[in-house]
Amino acid sequence: MITPPRISKYRSRNKCQVRFARNSPCGCCAQKVTETYFSYFSAIPNVLLWAAIAATLASSQIAVAEDWPNWMGPRRDNTWRADGILQRFPKSGPNIVWRTPVSGGYAGPAVADGKLFLTDYVTGDDVQIPNLNRQQFTGIERVFCLDIANGRELWKHEYPVKYTVSYPSGPRCTPAVDQQRVYFLGAEGMLLCLHTETGQVLWKHDLPQQYQTKAALWGYAGHPLVDGDKLICTAGGQGSHTVAFNKVTGAEIWRYGTATEQGYSPPSIMEFAGKRQLILMSPDWIASVNPETGQPYWTEKYEANNGSIIMQPVRSGRFLYVGGFNKRSLMLELDEHQPAAKVLWRDKAKMAIAPVNVQPQVDDDVMYGFDTDGDFMAVQFPNGNRVWSSYEPVGQRSANSATAFIVRHQERYFLFAENGDLIIGQLSKSGFTEIDRANIIQPSNRAFGRRVVWCAPALANQRLYVRNDKECICVDLSAQ
Repeated sequence: MITPPRISKYRSRNKCQVRFARNSPCGCCAQKVTETYFSYFSAIPNVLLWAAIAATLASSQIAVAEDWPNWMGPRRDNTWRADGILQRFPKSGPNIVWRTPVSGGYAGPAVADGKLFLTDYVTGDDVQIPNLNRQQFTGIERVFCLDIANGRELWKHEYPVKYTVSYPSGPRCTPAVDQQRVYFLGAEGMLLCLHTETGQVLWKHDLPQQYQTKAALWGYAGHPLVDGDKLICTAGGQGSHTVAFNKVTGAEIWRYGTATEQGYSPPSIMEFAGKRQLILMSPDWIASVNPETGQPYWTEKYEANNGSIIMQPVRSGRFLYVGGFNKRSLMLELDEHQPAAKVLWRDKAKMAIAPVNVQPQVDDDVMYGFDTDGDFMAVQFPNGNRVWSSYEPVGQRSANSATAFIVRHQERYFLFAENGDLIIGQLSKSGFTEIDRANIIQPSNRAFGRRVVWCAPALANQRLYVRNDKECICVDLSAQ
């Protein structure tokens, strides 16, 4: 039996290289991996050679896909690509592998290399209030690392911070893991880069202080994006709405844009018209910029009510959509030959979705998501027509900002609802069909007169990881 060498990548002077080591290759190294294998197996018959390459690369892709290293997963598309997952829950409900105490927060966990990274806010103040008038609260923001096998704490970093944001229970942004670095953006704008093994602070920026701004009403909530040698982050301030930092040193590379406020929409990358385009949202505009330089390709006006633009824009073919409170919607048609866009329509009454807590999911030419009013909807691209709406899976009637986080798995979906239910279902143009449901965690916060848990889960290693304001749990979803 042939045992090929295993290959991993490392970064040196911002160039992706490969070497023989313990870990598996990433997708960007596939060509070099193949070349290395050709050299190593030069004396082996072609059939055996290709079999060895295919088997090793396939196992490597599975290993990479198993992690959930940042917001919405490895490709930031809320798609879980694991095999061996249960079709229905056991009669007694899914097995809770471990529970670990945590404090308040809305930030989801990130999972990478056998570790789980999470953030919270520890305070003696009553922070389970909307706080729309910006009261001040005193506490400690924490970033900590757990062993995913048992939930045991491996390290913790903490620092004091005064909250002035609305819904002041804790941080909003999921940590982002890249090699041996984990990035964290706190609710009041503290940006940290920590070593994944030790929790040592490698670099940090106090964004409001550095860019002469303040946190938006609902705090810093735009999940930072790792792109090549950069960490791209919403900062705020004059000419610095979005800033790209060197992900290793923290040095500023470029800055872009001025807006009335930061907004809450995360930066995202799309490839279209032969270019990689960084899509940025503010309460005043949507823009496409060159991710390497920060130079603009195109920009269009967007008017957000109360500074509330939250979702990451979604695309179907050449159409790009963004919407938010209150019924502010915009459908753009992208130029297929050059980086450019034109407005197809905007702010249509009783059309499309105005999301707040939940990132919509696009499947072909249909967008699924939750409207501000709490309705679960399917919307047709590009005309914005509502194909169907339902109160499932969150209840029997409409509820303001009703929330169920949507993750696609093969031909079905897992939805984690604000009442702590995990739901398996199917989505199509015909409607939503529930397959199974189990309550896995208790809602521990308050919003609009009801108990909620507003936290996006992470799915990795055939398990689901999610938190409320009291505990983080690990749920076994492997096929029995």
